[in-house]
Amino acid sequence: MTVEPYRRVLAIPGVRALMLVGLVARIPVTATGLTLTLHVVNSLKLGFFQAGLVGGAATVGVAVGAPVAGRFVDRHGLRPVVVVTTVAQFAFWVSAPFLPYWVLLGGAVVGGVLALPVFGVIRQCVAAAVPVEQRRPGFALDSMFVEVAYMIGPALAVASATAFGSGWTMAAIGTGLVGSGVALLLLNPPIRAEGDEISDTVTPRRQWLTPALLSLLGITFAATLVLIATELSLVAVLKADSVAQWTGLVIGLWCFWSLVGGFVYGALPRGFSPLVMIGAMAALTVPVGLVGSWQLLCVAVIPAGILCAPALSTTIDTLSQWVPSAARGEAMGLHGTALTLGLAVSGPITGFIIDAYGTRWSFAVAGLAGLLLVILAIPFWRRAPQPAGSADPASGRTAGSAALAGLVADQASTVSVVVECG
Repeated sequence: MTVEPYRRVLAIPGVRALMLVGLVARIPVTATGLTLTLHVVNSLKLGFFQAGLVGGAATVGVAVGAPVAGRFVDRHGLRPVVVVTTVAQFAFWVSAPFLPYWVLLGGAVVGGVLALPVFGVIRQCVAAAVPVEQRRPGFALDSMFVEVAYMIGPALAVASATAFGSGWTMAAIGTGLVGSGVALLLLNPPIRAEGDEISDTVTPRRQWLTPALLSLLGITFAATLVLIATELSLVAVLKADSVAQWTGLVIGLWCFWSLVGGFVYGALPRGFSPLVMIGAMAALTVPVGLVGSWQLLCVAVIPAGILCAPALSTTIDTLSQWVPSAARGEAMGLHGTALTLGLAVSGPITGFIIDAYGTRWSFAVAGLAGLLLVILAIPFWRRAPQPAGSADPASGRTAGSAALAGLVADQASTVSVVVECG
């Protein structure tokens, strides 16, 4: 293993600044959900059910707004979308501390729809800046930065709300989101690679929103479902064993192993199909709850944890190859919607299983559900589209198709192994 793939990616003009802006811009975004929960519970003196409704409302808004924002980016460029969403986020977060509960609930929906599309935009710009043959380490690096942001953002939210109150924390988030928007405006990274055809019309969905792409979104949903279930199950097990004080350390170590996995995966000479990565992560999650003590449980989650960042990064890499550049923003938005829906669905289902059958069964159910979704995706995957390259205006052919044919063959052979083993 070597760091050379990452060095080459970071040497590409503009990529280093893009990764840095992406990391900093995601930190306030990752703090939003926990801050809303703390505000409803501590400042409004309501229960966790009401807090969950606000969080769910924001989640629904994000799921709806992400592909819409991506489509507008494809159609009108990055800056108009960033300006509108930045202003909307500042208005919501600055006014949120003063809103009564039901107004806050409605505002959370609107704020989610008009969320700053940091995750999708950064990934779209990575796909534009990094050549196809280097995108796997590029997206692995991006996934590692996402892990770091999730390690920092929620912790800062808790510390700030405890020290200064949720009102000041909301104001800080609003300020941070404005700073993120301004940074994106100043950087203004390209959303398409040089040579990509620029058209006044958006590529019709029927040309790229194929059954294969829907199956990719389905297993992306499955990945998030397994990850969120694992996180909630870890918290529940530690609480049941009266060692809740170790929760932060355990979750932090789990994220650390995901970082390690992302680093190793991006440095490998070749990648693997998302079917293999997500299927393996789900399978390794199934037996975790069968171990004895919570200390052994923390060790048992390491194999699946190592696959977290690689599994998510390979879905983004595959999507960037299958979708034409003119529609990549909307496709990245749909990818974000799949992630968000996995988060929204996993929470209540995992909670029900924990309450009804105990903390240990939730790992098995989540892993088996993920495996089932991967198996259901296999038949559609065999009809996967050719990787999307840059359109040649003169000939109408796809540039770089010959260079990408090997990737398709590798992917097909990997799927064949999965089917035969099944």
